[in-house]
Amino acid sequence: MRIYIAFGSNKGLKSTKSQDVLKNALAALAEQAVTVEAVSRFWHSPAWPDPSDPAYVNAVARVSTALDPLHLLALLHDIEARFGRERRVVNAPRTLDLDIIDYEGRVSAPGEAPILPHPRATRRAFVLLPLRDIAPDWTDPASGEGIDALISRLDAADIEATIPVS
Repeated sequence: MRIYIAFGSNKGLKSTKSQDVLKNALAALAEQAVTVEAVSRFWHSPAWPDPSDPAYVNAVARVSTALDPLHLLALLHDIEARFGRERRVVNAPRTLDLDIIDYEGRVSAPGEAPILPHPRATRRAFVLLPLRDIAPDWTDPASGEGIDALISRLDAADIEATIPVS
């Protein structure tokens, strides 16, 4: 089973730093019928659209679960809420952001939820660079393009600004 979930945080939770929020979110997934099989390195990336907001810490995990995509997405939203995620303002700083990037290579039909693969993942260095850590042979299910080809088309400044934490 190949399911990839992107993790991001640029707003700590109480005294917990963003990097630890991601670690705790991985543990929360493991408690909810989701097996975490692999995790990328953590990466720093600038906030968007306002680069003056705190920088993000990002990662991607490969997981397996018996949950279908819709129920997995509901679980991810529940975990985000438990970690203090508020959805009041689009692209505002957040304690936790969890997105299904790819669910077993599925491509959603028009109007089907959730949209798979994630519609903006292939344009984001903060998703593709961590994804390459754990899935260097990954191909976008929608286009069939490999991860290195997708990364090569990203803006060089976005790639340079997305750096591994360790």
